[in-house]
Amino acid sequence: MNTSIVPILTIDGPSGAGKGTISRRVAAHLGWHFLDSGALYRAIGVAAGWEDIDLADPEALTRLAERTRVEFRDADGQETRVIVDGVDATDELRTETAGAAASAIAAIPAVRAALFDKQRDFLRPPGLVADGRDMGTVVFPEAGYKVFLTASAGERAQRRHKQLKAKGMEVTLDGLLREIVARDARDAQRTVAPLKPADDAVTVDTTGVPIEQVVERVLALLPAVPSADPVR
Repeated sequence: MNTSIVPILTIDGPSGAGKGTISRRVAAHLGWHFLDSGALYRAIGVAAGWEDIDLADPEALTRLAERTRVEFRDADGQETRVIVDGVDATDELRTETAGAAASAIAAIPAVRAALFDKQRDFLRPPGLVADGRDMGTVVFPEAGYKVFLTASAGERAQRRHKQLKAKGMEVTLDGLLREIVARDARDAQRTVAPLKPADDAVTVDTTGVPIEQVVERVLALLPAVPSADPVR
């Protein structure tokens, strides 16, 4: 298959900027495939926990990344389920523990190399919306449309706090804020694929902006692309 003519929209940004929600809505609107690259790294982090693998052991983590099977299954309009080696790990992937593990694992070059082809495999007609931290800079540098979503650390902590409390998890806003600031620093300072906007990306600040408006702004960057359904 010639993937050179398949349109790609990359949506990168820090944790809590709204990448997942925006990317899913844009992909559904366009009728394109969707890649949640962060879920791949979280899946490896969860699998490492299941097998009691030390996050400081890059060789073991690389072997784990190479053999772990990760699937995304649609659930009749509900949240896409993430299946790790045959087990539905969706809820576990959304914990702060999984997020911290993903951030640590993502700094390992060999792990990133092991997951590179798995991410590229999502590129299929009619198009792809790829959500992550290095989609526009490393994985799909050829993408014709690139967005970098951001928001203040305080707002991102509040969003995450609301999400986790709704799921019955006991978390503190101060604790989440500290974790987000620390993760931002790790992601931006790592030597391999650091978190940063692609040179040709459009930066969109979502602080205080309703989801619908962010979706509309992103879609406005793709004027020549036909949509499958109206924005909901």
